[in-house]
Amino acid sequence: MAMEPLYKIKVACPYCEHEFETSRVRPSLKKAYRSDSDFCGYYKNENPDFYVVRVCPSCGFAFTEHSVTSLNDAQRAAFHDQVGRRWNTRDFGGARRLEEALETYKLALLCAQAIREKDRIVASLLQHIAWLYRYQNDVEQEQRFLKYSLEAYVRCYEYEGFTGNDARLLYLIGELNRRVGRYREAVQWFSRVVQDQKITDAAMIRASREQWALLREQMMAEEAQQETDAPASS
Repeated sequence: MAMEPLYKIKVACPYCEHEFETSRVRPSLKKAYRSDSDFCGYYKNENPDFYVVRVCPSCGFAFTEHSVTSLNDAQRAAFHDQVGRRWNTRDFGGARRLEEALETYKLALLCAQAIREKDRIVASLLQHIAWLYRYQNDVEQEQRFLKYSLEAYVRCYEYEGFTGNDARLLYLIGELNRRVGRYREAVQWFSRVVQDQKITDAAMIRASREQWALLREQMMAEEAQQETDAPASS
């Protein structure tokens, strides 16, 4: 008999402390059969990214395992005013389709913005929303949320600081710049990963070199296309 891909865990809501069940994908089934260069994964069965967000059915507070575990008075008031007072009881604890996953991420984004969560959390939510639009082949919305995510990751780098162990962040900023067409900025970020002696993450150094090479090809192809499209001088 095939194993059910989902299992339930119990979590407590940081806002109202209500304990509820939410679904997760079994670890043995989480391996993606392929992934994009910005870490967007593709899965044969249930997509574990659909179940990252936990939504309290009682109050509507949406969060992830990396979110704050308790709220101060100002955060509680902000959530209630901006999100909670409009919540209509819903239960996202079972299986989720892409559309439902998108709802949970957008709700988590509203909550994170209301309580002023860390930029790294906000950036990740925005990036996941972009991936969900990518699954739908909605290029316009994907690009929109990739740009928002990029801005949040840059703020994270600027205000939270950087260590030699955070090469993934630098690489990701470079890759998101490449994906939204900001090629010169992408080159600068990839070069930091490759050239910074403090960075020892071999996988990220290799990935940065590969994307830097791909970027050069893209820039050359676009320059050639522009020359082809340019009107001939009389």
